[in-house]
Amino acid sequence: QVQLVESGGGLVQPGGSLRLTCAASGIVSSDYAMTWFRQAPGKQRELVATISSVSSGGRPIYATSVKGRFTISRDNAKNAVYLQMNSLKPEDTAVYSCNTMRQGEFYWGQGTQVTVSS
Repeated sequence: QVQLVESGGGLVQPGGSLRLTCAASGIVSSDYAMTWFRQAPGKQRELVATISSVSSGGRPIYATSVKGRFTISRDNAKNAVYLQMNSLKPEDTAVYSCNTMRQGEFYWGQGTQVTVSS
């Protein structure tokens, strides 16, 4: 059974940093593209960052709104994917979830809340 568990969210002041973790089980995460999404209240879910499988080069792609501030990375030994978020802005406030697809089926974690406020 595939499970994705996010952690690392919290309350941070504008300009601060957080690192989110997506811990995977039931799959070898390095074999799949892994993606971070976010959803703010009253807004549609949006893709934040994705990283291709290791066999595809592990290439990251970022939303324009976070490029240069966020970094997605893998720790294959821990079967985890990270989202390092720097220079956080109030508009980054949202529930952040990780996602992958295996054999045509999508898997989601429960999400972790990130609140950027002074």
